[in-house]
Formats: sequence, C-alpha cells, structure tokens
Amino acid sequence: MSKPTDLVQGTVDLLILKTVAIEPMHGWAIAQRIRQLSKDVLQVGQSALYPALHKLEQQGWIEAEWKMSDSNRRAKYYSLTRAGRRALAKETNQWERLSAAISMIVRTA
Repeated sequence: MSKPTDLVQGTVDLLILKTVAIEPMHGWAIAQRIRQLSKDVLQVGQSALYPALHKLEQQGWIEAEWKMSDSNRRAKYYSLTRAGRRALAKETNQWERLSAAISMIVRTA
C-alpha cells in the first residue's frame, strides 16, 4: 500500500506551478510551502523537486532568476510564465477531472 506522502505521477509539476503562481520562490521554499499547505501530508524531496523544476523551465512554464534569499544566500527564484499560467489552468482542470473520477470509484459501496 502506498504511503500518504507518495505523489501520483505528474502531480509534482502541478504542485510546483500552483506554488510559484502565488509568488516567486526558490526550490527549498517551494518544497516547504507544499508541505505547509498540505498540513505535512505532502513532502516533495530534492530528488523529485529539482528535476521537475528543470523540466518546467525547459518547457517554458517557469523562469528562474538568481536573487539573495532571506538567509542572505544566492538562490534561484522560480516564477510562472504566461505559458505556465495556461499550463496551470489546463493541469488543474485535468487534475480535478481525474481526482473526481477516482473519488467516485473509491466511494462506491
């Protein structure tokens, strides 16, 4: 049986897009925000986070800029692009359809 922290394939991209849509963030902050918003249920590790960030950047859905973090260290801050906003809307719609379908099956007596 899967653990609650196991993420459905493809959801990491959606979580990242939604998180950086709120405000630009560096990688560690993105992972922390996802953990906080999910009340510690979802934890995105570095091995999943950074490859996803790289892929989203290559797709043109996010862009990165080097800035100083709150701890006075250089960090790569990610923000959503116009294409990323369109992708977020599409991904959100697909997720809502998928999760509703799964819920219908799980709740069947």
